[in-house]
Amino acid sequence: MPDAHFRIGIDVGGTNTDVVLMDGRTVLGSAKHFTTPDVKSGVVNAVRTVLDTTGIPIGSVRAVMIGTTQFVNAFIERRGLEPVAAIRIALPKGDGVPPFSGWPADAIEAVRGEIYMVGGGLLYTGQEYAPLDVDAIRAAARDARARNIRSFAISGGFSPLCPQIEERARAIVRDHVPDAFVTLSTELGGLGLLDRENAAIINASLAALASRIVPALGRAIGELGIKAPMYLSQNDGTLITADRAMALPILTCAAGPTNSIRGAAFLTGLTEAIVADIGGTTTDIGFLARGFPRETATANHIGGVRTNFRMPDLLSIGIGGGSIISEEGGGTVVGPTSVGHRLPAEGLVFGGATLTATDIAVRAGHAEIGDPGLVAHLPSSLVDAAVETIHLRIEEAIDQIKTNAAPMPLVLVGGGHILVNRPLNGVSKVVRPDHAAVANAVGAAIALASGRIDKMYDVKTLGRDAVIKLATGEAIAAAVEAGAQADAVDVIELVELPMTHMQDGAVQVKVRAVGPIAAFA
Repeated sequence: MPDAHFRIGIDVGGTNTDVVLMDGRTVLGSAKHFTTPDVKSGVVNAVRTVLDTTGIPIGSVRAVMIGTTQFVNAFIERRGLEPVAAIRIALPKGDGVPPFSGWPADAIEAVRGEIYMVGGGLLYTGQEYAPLDVDAIRAAARDARARNIRSFAISGGFSPLCPQIEERARAIVRDHVPDAFVTLSTELGGLGLLDRENAAIINASLAALASRIVPALGRAIGELGIKAPMYLSQNDGTLITADRAMALPILTCAAGPTNSIRGAAFLTGLTEAIVADIGGTTTDIGFLARGFPRETATANHIGGVRTNFRMPDLLSIGIGGGSIISEEGGGTVVGPTSVGHRLPAEGLVFGGATLTATDIAVRAGHAEIGDPGLVAHLPSSLVDAAVETIHLRIEEAIDQIKTNAAPMPLVLVGGGHILVNRPLNGVSKVVRPDHAAVANAVGAAIALASGRIDKMYDVKTLGRDAVIKLATGEAIAAAVEAGAQADAVDVIELVELPMTHMQDGAVQVKVRAVGPIAAFA
């Protein structure tokens, strides 16, 4: 099969691991298995199922793309996190709002190691207002080592304009703590110090987990005998290499919902629509805008911590296939508690003892799952009330996230899409594409490589044309470095923001470039 472009898309969620095998734009096969505690076994089982059912030789697979919510779930649940030494290069300025300000108490408890404020820093022009205090960096590294802290987050005001100042600090830290995991805020971009610093600290806290999860994914692919390169999905729906994902796991935090929305666009051909991804525990509702997830216009929060990342504009509600149905105060309640990945053991249709939303869908005749005879005894009044509650909750969520009253198409994806069976208010039509249950894996499989820059330029001195050429060139180079085919990269976003409150002529320029991965050239 010399001309085949077989690729495997994988989505490792908290409940299920979904896999698709695609040839170009055609989905050849799919599988859904429960996510296992070691991650690797679930991936191996699901991929092996797809390869066995399609009969595609392992050697024909050209690339593997993986999206995972493991890191964002870990930070939200405050589990598996490392204590972090936060080094801010800012004195004698920039100490008014110290690191960890505004963090939830439980996040501080889980992540805060020590804070070190040291001398040095940059003006918005990139010029130093104080030299780097090398002795203070050395002292911080020695003190952190004595406290058994190995994860460091280094930040500084306007440091993206001159990354060398943070790089020098990293070298000093590693001289004293050779096995240190160091995150530089400049690697995560953005000019705002606090949001960029928060992102660096979160990333550093995920270091140990990333060093287990990412290699486990690689071992799973290796165990299957697949020799193709492996990529991971990042927050904007594009791809990064496994090495970069292990160094910067925070970049993958929103990959799950992003892949679902991108998969919905691919499977339906729609470019403007509402997308509801109904999983085992939650329903995530977002928007397609020009074929990509609509992103939030304001700062985003991960686990209650404000960051500088652009994330999909989502609203999540506690309704999924595993949501527990109960009767309280004379009414019927759906969720937010869910049996999650225990659905096959606890759901009534599987012989369990817990009434779930999936049982209601089967009893109502909306789905054929498990043994319908095991839910035949459920009274119609209970079933009707639960079905109505599910639809009303989703309608309310759609109404909250819409920006105007005009009806729009609704694309239903995810394994829990069976919960919706009638038209919804505010929706022009309901679209349920083929392979809806594994749309997130499809979104991972079709992802492109990308590069993004976010810098400030002196347009008055350099000239606008030269600035745009310089910025787009850097974004394209970053995309190629991330694995994009060099002659097929396009610039899909260019934003110029005049900094009128700063120096005359200072303009913040954001550029995003994407292209197909070189493995398919």
